[in-house]
Amino acid sequence: MGVSANKSDTDSHSDGRDETAIERSDRNWTEILPELRVIQTGTQILTGFLLTLAFQPRFTELDQHQVELYLALVTVAVLATVLALTPVSLHRALFGRRSKPRLVTLSDRLLKITLVVVSLTITGTAMLIFDVVVGRAAAPRPAQT
Repeated sequence: MGVSANKSDTDSHSDGRDETAIERSDRNWTEILPELRVIQTGTQILTGFLLTLAFQPRFTELDQHQVELYLALVTVAVLATVLALTPVSLHRALFGRRSKPRLVTLSDRLLKITLVVVSLTITGTAMLIFDVVVGRAAAPRPAQT
């Protein structure tokens, strides 16, 4: 189906709104932006927090497991940050090329992936904190299947 800006060319996948595919893409992009801003800020703060830990005096007291977990968390946090920033880069790269429907679809997918990666980072960070503060036995663990 071609994309047209005419009001008479409303998309059959409409949710009851009288809008064209282009108008829907504009609306969806506008709705994704606040979510991107929140996740970008959160991932940057979490990544910054994790990066500073290596420079704390107690860091040298971590055992091998804790250091490995920390390094994995830094890697996952950096990945989350990159994923959260990618839609903005895509927008800039595709700006003016009439690619907004593609941009919205890609950004939606990236945002969902970012949320999964952020949840892994938060869970792992909680595990590391519990492990360091009260010991490995008290650290929350994923359910065994």
